[in-house]
Amino acid sequence: MRSPGSVSVEHSQPVGLAAAARLEELAEERRQTGGSRFWRRLRSERKALVGLCFVAILGLVAALGPLLAPHDPEADDFMLFESPSWAHPFGIDSFGRDLFSRMIVGTRVSFTIGLSAALIAMVFGVLLGLIAGYYGGWIDSFIMRLIDLLWAFPVIILTVGMVAVFGAGARNVVIAIALAYLDDFARVVRAEVLSLRELDYTTAARALGASDWRIMFRHILPNTAAPIIVQATFAVGLGILAESGLSFLGLGVNPTTPTWGLALNEGRDFVRQAWWISVFPGLAIMFTVLGLNLFGDGLRDALDVRSIGDAG
Repeated sequence: MRSPGSVSVEHSQPVGLAAAARLEELAEERRQTGGSRFWRRLRSERKALVGLCFVAILGLVAALGPLLAPHDPEADDFMLFESPSWAHPFGIDSFGRDLFSRMIVGTRVSFTIGLSAALIAMVFGVLLGLIAGYYGGWIDSFIMRLIDLLWAFPVIILTVGMVAVFGAGARNVVIAIALAYLDDFARVVRAEVLSLRELDYTTAARALGASDWRIMFRHILPNTAAPIIVQATFAVGLGILAESGLSFLGLGVNPTTPTWGLALNEGRDFVRQAWWISVFPGLAIMFTVLGLNLFGDGLRDALDVRSIGDAG
C-alpha cells in the first residue's frame, strides 16, 4: 500500500514534464505566428525597404569592389585635380588617382571594419548583458559598473585613446570601435533578461533541473533576438562612421589603403580648389549610415511586440 506522499511524487513529475512540453509548444507556435506577421509588417515598412535596398547595393559593391573599379585605385596616372567627367565620375584627387575607383574599393574596407566591430561588440555585449541580467546581485553590479565606465567616455575619445595607445591599423581600429559600442548591447540585453528570467517557461525549466547556461542560451537568449538585431544594424552604421572619423584624423587603417575617411582627410585642404574630393566620400558615408538607420528603424517597428499583437 502506497503512502499519499509517494502517489504525489509519482504524479507530479509527469505533470511537470507535460506542462513544460506544452509551454515549449506554445512558445514555438507563437514564434511561427510572430514570424509571419513580422515579414508582413516589414514589407509594409517603406523606410526599411528603402534602407535595405540601399545597403544591399553597397554590400554588393563591397563584395565586387575590385571587379567594378574602372581604374587601378593606386595608379597616379591622371592630371591632378581633374574635375568630374564621364571618364572619371568623381574626379581626380590630389595625387592623380581616380576617386571613383578608390571609393568603390574603399567600400569593402569601410563595410568590413563596421561589420567586424559590430559583430565583436554584439558577441561580448550580449554575453555580459545576459550574465548580468540573469544572475543579478553583485555580478550584475560589477558588470554594469564596468559598462557605466565605458558609457562615461565619448565614443570618439575612447576610440582615439585606444588607437593612440595600441597603434593604428585595421585590427586595432576594429577592437577600439567594438569596445566603444559594446555597452549598448549589454544594456539592451540586460533589460530584456531582467523581465524574461521571471516568466513561466523560465521558471518551469529551472524547476525541471535545467542548468543556468541552458536556461540562458536555450530559453532566454532566443527571445532577446529582436532588440539585438535592431541594435546590430545601428552598430554597423556607427562603426562605419567611427572608422571614417578615425581615418580622417589619421588614426585609422594604413594610409595607402583606400577608405572613405582617408579620402575626406586628403580633400580637406582642397575644399575650394577641388570640392569633389571631400563631397563624394562625405555623401557615401552619409547615405550609408542613413540607409542602415532607416533599415534599423523599420526592423524595430516590424519587431515591436505591441504592434504585432495589435495587427493580429
